[in-house]
Amino acid sequence: MSFNLLRLKPKADRRLGAGHLWIYSNEVDTKATPLTRFEAGEQVVVETASGKPLGVAYVNPNTLICARMVSRDLKHGLGQPLLVHRIQRALSLRELAFPDPCYRLIYGDSDGLPGLVVDRFNDVLVVQIATAGMERLRDAVVEALQEVLNPAAIVLKNSGQLRRPEALTEYTEVVVGEVSGPVPLRENGVDFVAPVLDGQKTGWFYDHRMGRARLQHYAKGKRVLDLFSYIGGWGVQAAAAGASGVVCIDASAPALESVHENARLNGVGDRVETLQGDAFAALRQLREAQERFDLIVVDPPAFIKRRKDITAGEQAYRRVNEQAMRLLTDNGVVVSASCSMHLQRDNLVNILRLSSRNLDRQLQIIEQGHQGADHPIHPAIPETEYLKAIFCRVSMP
Repeated sequence: MSFNLLRLKPKADRRLGAGHLWIYSNEVDTKATPLTRFEAGEQVVVETASGKPLGVAYVNPNTLICARMVSRDLKHGLGQPLLVHRIQRALSLRELAFPDPCYRLIYGDSDGLPGLVVDRFNDVLVVQIATAGMERLRDAVVEALQEVLNPAAIVLKNSGQLRRPEALTEYTEVVVGEVSGPVPLRENGVDFVAPVLDGQKTGWFYDHRMGRARLQHYAKGKRVLDLFSYIGGWGVQAAAAGASGVVCIDASAPALESVHENARLNGVGDRVETLQGDAFAALRQLREAQERFDLIVVDPPAFIKRRKDITAGEQAYRRVNEQAMRLLTDNGVVVSASCSMHLQRDNLVNILRLSSRNLDRQLQIIEQGHQGADHPIHPAIPETEYLKAIFCRVSMP
């Protein structure tokens, strides 16, 4: 296979030599290899300023991250054979870590497949493609997944903000088999159905699996509040673990309908309530009603999507956590979670400290949660480590 050349500026290969996969547009020697000569998604051989080849990448000349490494072998770019190999390797890790075939099967860069996410729901796969390079390989991805897993259905859920910088259209399409509604999954011994066609992202968030498992340890006999609940990942698992009562709050009526369905699936429908609306408004409403909870989960959507949002986002995290703490019983537990890559773990801890001190309460960090083995961290790419869950006990002075 013959590839065009992409030459880097002097010293621009250092991150790649350390294992990173991204190339920024300002690292390219555009005099020797103008980015305008490449098509979006084209595979190229990357070479140092001195002409030493580093491997194969796919490019998008119109984005800040203009290339992503896909192979260190100059003879083989990313095609179906390499896709099959890397999917098999990713599958072996998930099968080692989890008893049920429900997990994130492919986690982009960390599995050597930048721009690709695949979530597995038993024999249904939901695929998200975020880059022009991976979009070019769409059919090969589907064929490779069929070869490795022979699933009953494959859904391409190619919608969302990640595709826009790559100038990719958004669409949802069932390309293998049939999917007409929510699909079943099992996590931490609890059954759910996920709306993979019209739900958020792939329909489920596997990343907080480990935190939800630990939540079950604290939930028995407790009254639980699940903020930003979506379809009940935290709240239903708390009820299944013996919580005396659970209130799930979300802005989406369809999501809350799914909460009730998932609660019924596990025989805990009589202990799970829902409240639709803005989380901040709901917190005020609960406070005015003098409601109290023994355990509160604060798992909002990413308040910090870009670096420029850090100040406003940290204020939002401070506000929601402080308002949640006001509803805690003495010695109650708050689980404060964040999926914002730009919110550092230490900063979240500091937000919790400030929130508790403003209420004149004592805060103790009792556990810290991370993403599970189906979201492996690439040691050279800090962006692959994004998830945080801080378990705290909050006491009166």
